[in-house]
Amino acid sequence: MLTLHLADFTLEHFMEHYWQQKPVVIRQGFQHFEDLISPNDLAGLACEEEVESRLVYKKDGEWQAENGPFETYKRFGKEGWTLVVQAVNHWSPEVAELVKPFAFIPKWRLDDVMISYATPGGGVGPHIDLYDVFICQGSGKRHWRVGDKGEHRQFAAHAALLHVDPFQPIIDTELLPGDILYIPPGFPHEGVALEESMSFSVGFRAKSNSDLLSGLADYVIDKELGKTLISDPKRPIHQHQGHINPSDFAMIRAHLQAVLDNDTLMADFAGSYFSKTKCGLDLQALDDDALSAEEVTEQLLDQPLIRTGGLRCFYLDETVAQGVCYIDGERFEFGAASKAAVIALCDHDELSHDELATGMENPAFASQLTEWVNVGFWYFRD
Repeated sequence: MLTLHLADFTLEHFMEHYWQQKPVVIRQGFQHFEDLISPNDLAGLACEEEVESRLVYKKDGEWQAENGPFETYKRFGKEGWTLVVQAVNHWSPEVAELVKPFAFIPKWRLDDVMISYATPGGGVGPHIDLYDVFICQGSGKRHWRVGDKGEHRQFAAHAALLHVDPFQPIIDTELLPGDILYIPPGFPHEGVALEESMSFSVGFRAKSNSDLLSGLADYVIDKELGKTLISDPKRPIHQHQGHINPSDFAMIRAHLQAVLDNDTLMADFAGSYFSKTKCGLDLQALDDDALSAEEVTEQLLDQPLIRTGGLRCFYLDETVAQGVCYIDGERFEFGAASKAAVIALCDHDELSHDELATGMENPAFASQLTEWVNVGFWYFRD
């Protein structure tokens, strides 16, 4: 099991002084760290249509980027290129283990585990990310430069590459296997491989106001909610037709605020929105070997149920009392008696029969869990 090792400060100190505030190097954050996937297996994943991947390199001094899948890498030679594969935790149980040491940050903030393989001199260029990232150095060495947050001009070095102008570094260092570089959103940075190397990046989402408002609007429209009309009986005579006066403006804002003040609606939106996966899942549907609810219960007595990598499962205080959870963008309600099972389902990557006992006594919960097992959301390890 991977264990995060902090020699210079506590987790509490990190969250108080670094998280979302400034970058920091955590030396030997993972002691005796070894690659969680081989370069060959990573390259193999990038050959699959369902997997999001990209190759970045220079040609005649100009940046280039290509999206996968890739059939071969021979034309790129042995230097100056990088393979980036997104959401590898969705496809590799070993890589999914890298998420667990960062459980001090809730999973609704988690994005994915991105892995890059780079040949000597390889990198993706100087850029700014709009998410928090823990870059965990695997095999090999990389030179990292991180600049301070500020007004940095960004430009398209290629249609698929947004770069940033040269910057003065506040961190200028080499990462060795097991070292971790944490970078909050908005800090320019660049990594260059000093030798053949692997980097494992655990990213955390940072949604903007516009992202959330757009998502809320889509949710309200899809669910046919928020259809209450503005109502203004006994309106006084208006003196200036072109004027939205203060009382009318307050009415408009209150009409919108009524949606935000609806705790159940907002809980259902948040749970559904943040449980959606942006990348595919490695679902191994049972099909001809589909299990019954009774068989799932029997197997649970002998072995734990494992959540497939990348599956997002959440509950909120506003609705969990009714046994409500949100799985892969959908809302499920199982009743108050199943509350403990719903919480366990969302909190744990491995589930025992005891943890799910109250749910398995509920035919609706047992039936839904069986359906999830048969489509591959959860599985029993062979």
